[in-house]
Amino acid sequence: MNADAFRHFYNYHFAENHKVWEHVASLTFEQFTGKVDYSRGSVREQLVHLIDAEEIWFSELRGVEPFEPLPDTVEVDNRDAIRAHWDKVEGNIRAYLANLQDEQLFSKPIKEPEDDQVLFAWQVLLHVANHATDHRAQLLRALHDLGVDTKYQDYIFYVYENP
Repeated sequence: MNADAFRHFYNYHFAENHKVWEHVASLTFEQFTGKVDYSRGSVREQLVHLIDAEEIWFSELRGVEPFEPLPDTVEVDNRDAIRAHWDKVEGNIRAYLANLQDEQLFSKPIKEPEDDQVLFAWQVLLHVANHATDHRAQLLRALHDLGVDTKYQDYIFYVYENP
């Protein structure tokens, strides 16, 4: 386990997030905000949860306050604001990963909340990526049900396409 492996895996993670966003951008506002009977609610609410969770975990790793969370629901189409927010979150994650050293993976950098103080950095990194994979799968299913032609998100296909 080393920092380069996590940088590589997060490149896959970001690529898959971007693919999901391309699908989301094609939805009508009604499809984007319509109720989904599984997990967080609408496609929009799933995305907001995914972004906010990443922001919170990486803020904890970095020892900084997270951005203000996006509102759970809205009456107007705010996809541009969501995309801009997601880009800022991704930028902060990339900056963290760019400076990550192997020995930091075995540190316990989180000070608050108390429950998270026991976590090694590598455990948080795996959790965030795994959490996102779960929610992307839920989003891909919801998008498929809305008639979007979605594709696989398997890591191995990313490796084949990015040797």
